[in-house]
Amino acid sequence: MLIETTFKPAWWLSNAHLQTIYPALMRKSSVLIGLKRERLITPDNDFIDIDWCGEGNQPLIILLHGLSGSTQSGYIRGLQQALLSKGFRTVALNFRGCSGELNYSARCYHSGETEDIHFLYQWLREREPETPIGAVGFSLGGNVLLKWLGERGNQLSLFAAIAVSVPLVLSICATKLDTGFSKFYRKILLSELKEHVEEKKLHLERLGNFQEVKRIEELGDISDIESFWQYDDRVVARLHHFKDVHDYYLRSSSRQFLKSIAITTLLIQALDDPFMTEEVLPNLDELSPTIQLEITQGGGHVGFIGGDIPFKPSYWLDQRIPEFFEQQLLLDLSLIE
Repeated sequence: MLIETTFKPAWWLSNAHLQTIYPALMRKSSVLIGLKRERLITPDNDFIDIDWCGEGNQPLIILLHGLSGSTQSGYIRGLQQALLSKGFRTVALNFRGCSGELNYSARCYHSGETEDIHFLYQWLREREPETPIGAVGFSLGGNVLLKWLGERGNQLSLFAAIAVSVPLVLSICATKLDTGFSKFYRKILLSELKEHVEEKKLHLERLGNFQEVKRIEELGDISDIESFWQYDDRVVARLHHFKDVHDYYLRSSSRQFLKSIAITTLLIQALDDPFMTEEVLPNLDELSPTIQLEITQGGGHVGFIGGDIPFKPSYWLDQRIPEFFEQQLLLDLSLIE
């Protein structure tokens, strides 16, 4: 279902790149009182770090960050604060290697990796079987979330989910980042990713885990990689048992899973997102009956900044996301009654 949006871009951030870059450079991570980190040991004897915000038995929202992000990213911390003020607890997942401490294996995270989110969900459900749980994913985290929701269908007990700025068709998004000013984002992200691979190799050497070191060494020299097509073919596909980049993109793109989603889900996409083109947007007949699609004219990539006064931004997502969760909880209560 296509729904009307209320978002209006700030006049002083009038184009997609300003909407995208401003929060990345200018938004400071909120200082959250009572933030608690917990480490979970995964089934493969590695770990994931999660950051809790809020106490008590209020509804709980799982948060998933984007590529090269973490729970320290401004949009994650800002949303944790906004949800806390509305009576929601949050638990933000650091994808492997993103918490400030490198993991124990060559394995990392990628756009189609849903094992860790499902492990976290099962752990939370065992711990809090009656708690209303929702989930939010941004960018890569949104792709992971939608893919997981589609894979699991009606097996999940969530009251709602929200995905923002999702690269629904990975091949199209990888190609878009090879064009125009979007190459600016590609250069920064690839530099961070290649540096992470080198840091991981040195970390594994210090741990004495030479079998995992060998897996990284077998990737060869990746310093000459200049596109996501190359990186995802030579690094992601090889480390995570895909045939090649085409196999990775085909199996991991979340658009194909939308029809199978049984959870009430809000999908927010901007038409001017510099990480993708309008071609990635699904047709309405590709959506399950539980999906609401909200398309904005502006907003960039995980931007969505409003406000009439320059340098006094209004982060619309911090209003829209809690509002949607509140509506769904009220609706669930009315159905029970």
